[in-house]
Amino acid sequence: MAWAEKHGNGYRVRYRLDDNRLSTETGFTTYDQARDRALDIESLMRTGKFVDPRAGQTLVRNWVLAWSEATDVSESSWAKYDSHLRNHILPRFGDTPLNQISRIVVKGWVKKLRRGLADNTVADIVTLFSMILGEAVDEGLIGANPCRKLRARTGDQPERPHATTIQVRTIAAQTVRAQDEILIYTAAYTGMRWGEIAGLQWPNVDLDNAKLRIHPDHGALHEVNGRVYLGPPKTAASVRIIDLAPCTVAMLTLLRDSQPDEQRAVFTGADGGWHRRSNFRRRVWLPATQGHRTRGWVPVIPAMHFHDLRHTHKTWMIEDDTPDVLQHRRLGHRQHGISGVYSHTTQVMADNLLAALQRRWEQSGSTIRGDLYRTTKGVKIFCSQSAPTDAEQPADEDRRRAV
Repeated sequence: MAWAEKHGNGYRVRYRLDDNRLSTETGFTTYDQARDRALDIESLMRTGKFVDPRAGQTLVRNWVLAWSEATDVSESSWAKYDSHLRNHILPRFGDTPLNQISRIVVKGWVKKLRRGLADNTVADIVTLFSMILGEAVDEGLIGANPCRKLRARTGDQPERPHATTIQVRTIAAQTVRAQDEILIYTAAYTGMRWGEIAGLQWPNVDLDNAKLRIHPDHGALHEVNGRVYLGPPKTAASVRIIDLAPCTVAMLTLLRDSQPDEQRAVFTGADGGWHRRSNFRRRVWLPATQGHRTRGWVPVIPAMHFHDLRHTHKTWMIEDDTPDVLQHRRLGHRQHGISGVYSHTTQVMADNLLAALQRRWEQSGSTIRGDLYRTTKGVKIFCSQSAPTDAEQPADEDRRRAV
């Protein structure tokens, strides 16, 4: 039972909790406000939705500690969570009781975050905070999640760029090592994520059957706090088989034949170890896309990120009328809704896609240049079936390019 009564210059609401203790809510200026709150409390008690206000007095930092001990995520995901908690969430809300976090306060905090952070980063922070507060609701500490359905993105972020086959050819050619050239081509012609392609191992590449596998246990390279290691790919849908176009098979075959038999990694850094994303970006990707005056390389798409090669592959599939179900499967995305249940990929779909990719390769005049001479015997290789002409022999200066 709950009731309203006079208290000082205003009114208050009193009610008994399950343990028969008397609780009070104050701050109502009129009797009608207090009476309406009392009726609401009685209704919530009858439906089992009433939240004991004492539980909501838990500080956010204490609840985060309990939440983190019960949360099981990958090491890379936790590294991101920990960064958001230390840098943004706990400095603002750590000493605030859970039941004193209002939606309007959260919206003001998000507005300030937007002044110095990218939209995607703000969205990640709000999503994490919403997850934490949602668990507090489920545990009965607060009655509602103040972050629920909160719009974290402004909606005005620029569209990410994609490349034509000619632009991909130019970007790939503007590399020092032939291995990096093949890496860029492979990313564009498969749509693989950076971690998937950087962590690709030869045992997961079946060149005879033109397929590669993203392994569920070690299908991606992760980099956390300076440590590089193999682990699971991003999501369960990322575990997949990727069919390879003839040009990609030919490139990877050349690369395989140029490497020691005991080497497991398909692509390595300059020192023969695993790639580090920041090193690859600085040494390979930025000169290839933004140009390099000393080497005579021209700017292609200066604002393009390596991840935009996935956007590129997706765009190519749309242009080539690839069915949605195959687009999702190839990129390692889960297809939601009825289509995800009743749509299935077929070999006919895959063959059509690979034929379209091969046409793109040949029509763009793409080639593999470099010192893969153990296999190529000094001949400039075309990954189509056409034979090279005398004019296509590599110049002497091309021989300095190392795998």
